[in-house]
Amino acid sequence: MIDMTSDLKKAGNDCRQISTRFDSDYGALWCYLDAKPRPCFNPGVLADMGRIVSAIALVNKCEKEGGPVRFTVIASRTPRVFSLGGDLALFVEFSRGRNRDALRRYARSCVEIIHSAVVGCDRAVTTISLVQGDAMGGGFEAAISNNVVVAERSARFGLPEVMFNLFPGMGAYSLLARRVGAVRAEKMILGGRLFDAAELHEMGVVDVLAEDGDGEKAVYEYMTQHLRRPNAYRSVLKARQRVHPITLEELTDIADLWVEAAMNLETKDIRLMERLVRAQDKIGAGAMPRDAAEGSFA
Repeated sequence: MIDMTSDLKKAGNDCRQISTRFDSDYGALWCYLDAKPRPCFNPGVLADMGRIVSAIALVNKCEKEGGPVRFTVIASRTPRVFSLGGDLALFVEFSRGRNRDALRRYARSCVEIIHSAVVGCDRAVTTISLVQGDAMGGGFEAAISNNVVVAERSARFGLPEVMFNLFPGMGAYSLLARRVGAVRAEKMILGGRLFDAAELHEMGVVDVLAEDGDGEKAVYEYMTQHLRRPNAYRSVLKARQRVHPITLEELTDIADLWVEAAMNLETKDIRLMERLVRAQDKIGAGAMPRDAAEGSFA
């Protein structure tokens, strides 16, 4: 059994916008997003995720296969929201200030986390997303960056960036093209519409569709099946990365394209982002019902 007084426990204690728990029976590290003031990937959340990835590497460093941490599960503490994506307030600040270098640092921090999920933290870890609410923009990208996507039926996914004349630059193209092909990926990116979990399950973007309230149960069922045949499951995931590799270089190059696109936004585009930030603030504060906010993300 893992000693939770080790680096893993310290990383969890150091986190401010992610809470963790470790299920030693399954070797599963559960990570719950709890971003403030709005449920998005702000620099604090990214720093917390970096701490967790580093801690997993330390805990599993002596094991090539089957280390103490076998699974990571990313979920959310915010009711009916997985993540609303990138830190739009930061985007507005950097875009208005023409601060290309700061925006590039933010983007590269994002894709480093995305890549660690794709490759299982480089330590034979199977990464799992549990989506029990809205996953928008970067939240959609984060969810599908993990090896396995479990979504409850009422979960919704969207890429709203096209609304403000931008594109999702933290892995959406690479990740969706791997799952549904480049043509459909481009249609999804440029369409700016919402997808429900059942539709994405039919498309192969969502791996496991669970009834509302049964998401955690579905994760445990998947982990149980995996642990019965760990060599087979792990080998298939490795084969996926070999056949359809997503490299950090690829993600970084696309993130750099995104930065340049962000620098070309017009005033009207930035104003729309500001409006979305206000909507996100209300959702984060619990002041806006999910249905009332739908027009902000579709």
